Amino acid sequence: MTIAGDEVRVTVTVPVDPATAFDVFTRETDLWWRRGPQYRVAGRRPGTLCFEPKLGGRLFEAYESSQGPRTHEAGTITRWEPGARLEFDWRGSNFAPGEITHVSVTFTATESGGTRVMLEHRGFAALRPDHPVRHGEAAAVFVGRLAMWWSGLLTSLRVHATRD
Repeated sequence: MTIAGDEVRVTVTVPVDPATAFDVFTRETDLWWRRGPQYRVAGRRPGTLCFEPKLGGRLFEAYESSQGPRTHEAGTITRWEPGARLEFDWRGSNFAPGEITHVSVTFTATESGGTRVMLEHRGFAALRPDHPVRHGEAAAVFVGRLAMWWSGLLTSLRVHATRD
């Protein structure tokens, strides 16, 4: 895990080839992405988190609320290279229109036959210092917490990809 300025970089190795790792990341997202209020807009309510598998596709969460069905669009895919790279704009649920950060995920074969998955999340410096996404934390504290958040998610990805 690397924390630099407003960029977080987290790496995990999964025991599958890059094409499979990409597929697990993008097509099985709802199975490995953690649940609960820290990781999902739906919180404890049932919902589904998925990528639309194409350039321009969305990362979104569909869930039931007390007002009926809801969808939170967390991102738009800006680069779609199966087995190699995925990039998407990221919008937190408390972002105003036009506020975005950027996530880049690379999938690189390892000598052992697995895949190194490296995720970089950057762009928080463009948001105002008192932005609600920071929960009142100083930039360094917030970025450190974000690194731990992504680290937990990629650990879940590794565990899920290891299952038969």
